[in-house]
Amino acid sequence: MAAPDPETPLTASSRAKDKSPWNWLLLVPIVVPLVPAFFNGDSPRLFGFPRFYWLQLAYIVLGVATTTVVYQLTKRRGDR
Repeated sequence: MAAPDPETPLTASSRAKDKSPWNWLLLVPIVVPLVPAFFNGDSPRLFGFPRFYWLQLAYIVLGVATTTVVYQLTKRRGDR
């Protein structure tokens, strides 16, 4: 039987130990789109598009930005 490779970047046990409080920020792009008050209306319009449509694109940007911030704040110094 072959010995495990010590160069393996992340094992299941090392991922389970990551309990950074910054990970809670990942709930923001999940919860914010679920608030019905944001969709309750037609105005303001952006380039002729009702709020519902351009808000969907804004939620994508919110998700990418939040994921990037959490990644940058939780990555280990030696993993560059």
